Amino acid sequence: MTQHRKYSILFVCLGNICRSPAAQAVLQRLVDERGLTERFYIDSAGIGSWHIGDLPDKRMRVHARPRGYELTHRARQVKSGDFEDFDLIVGMDAANVDDLRYLAATIEQQDKVVMMGDYIRQYPNYDHVPDPYYEGSEGFELVLDLLEDACDNLLDRVLGFRY
Repeated sequence: MTQHRKYSILFVCLGNICRSPAAQAVLQRLVDERGLTERFYIDSAGIGSWHIGDLPDKRMRVHARPRGYELTHRARQVKSGDFEDFDLIVGMDAANVDDLRYLAATIEQQDKVVMMGDYIRQYPNYDHVPDPYYEGSEGFELVLDLLEDACDNLLDRVLGFRY
């Protein structure tokens, strides 16, 4: 990380209304709590265009609020410039990662793409963050549990700590 530019992380899910805006909020709070706000830029986007301009899914906002997360991000679609603008692009599942690698114009851009599941440690039965869109309350709570675990580990990895 250079002193002149913030390290930038983009979280990506299918529509940018559940998993990726929640990941953005979770990591932002961790960065803020560790006093690293000036060193990081965190954003989220979706593979698809269905929800551009929308707030996160109401159910995700309802489940995030008691944990102290206010999800106010407006959905946007991944764009080609994101591969130049971001240092790390994190897909929530294998399909997101495949789509992102397909959209990347170069091998260097493909190398910026990682899967959120690679950072999950406390939930060994999960290698990805499942989409809660068609699930009940337990699906949204699970996503938040997985993201809190994975974001903590991801931040440690970016900072150079072992986990």
